[in-house]
Amino acid sequence: MNTAVETTGLYRRSNFIEKLVLSKLFWFVMTTLLFAYPLLKSINRHLPSELPLLGQVPAFSFVDESGKAFGTNELKGKVYIVHFMSSHCSGICDLSFAEMQKVQHRIRGVIDRAAIVSITIDPANDNQQVRFDRARELKANPNVWRFVAGPIDEVQNLLLQGFKVPAPRGMKVETIDDVVKANQLVLVDQDGNIRGYYPILKDGINKLMIDTGLIINKKKNS
Repeated sequence: MNTAVETTGLYRRSNFIEKLVLSKLFWFVMTTLLFAYPLLKSINRHLPSELPLLGQVPAFSFVDESGKAFGTNELKGKVYIVHFMSSHCSGICDLSFAEMQKVQHRIRGVIDRAAIVSITIDPANDNQQVRFDRARELKANPNVWRFVAGPIDEVQNLLLQGFKVPAPRGMKVETIDDVVKANQLVLVDQDGNIRGYYPILKDGINKLMIDTGLIINKKKNS
């Protein structure tokens, strides 16, 4: 005896999404867009403009917190950030040291290509021991951050004639004390060219980090 099994099927209309997913045209368009988007984005991206050349840093050789000679010879081939310091002022100086700690942290990945140089404007009081103690207090990595001092006349000439720190609005930079009050950092490239001045404020530090990276990467890729 044969038993017939009757099967029935239910017909359900495909909705719009299902039809779309099953469409070869849909997947062709999606694949094209996925591959084309990065290309279009790169074409339309505006590359940062070249940093200006603002002068050449004259050769100098001072002494760091460990008593070793330190200057342009030791900095050759590195991008470096110049910070003007005095261990015997408060307020603006304390704030600048705190910001330099942040800068040291932010360049930790490129310590073989970047450096920080804190130059004292008060070498008579900021002797080697004072600078050494300040470096330890700030947890300065000697492979990155040096605290240097030199004869006062050489320091004054370097700061005023060499680095040529511009005056912020409403003040003049005529003495080395004015340089500290100006509260700015100087960015120098691998060839000793000054590439920018940056206020020691959040926006200034952020711009400094971007420009430092641009210089390092350009040299690396050239």
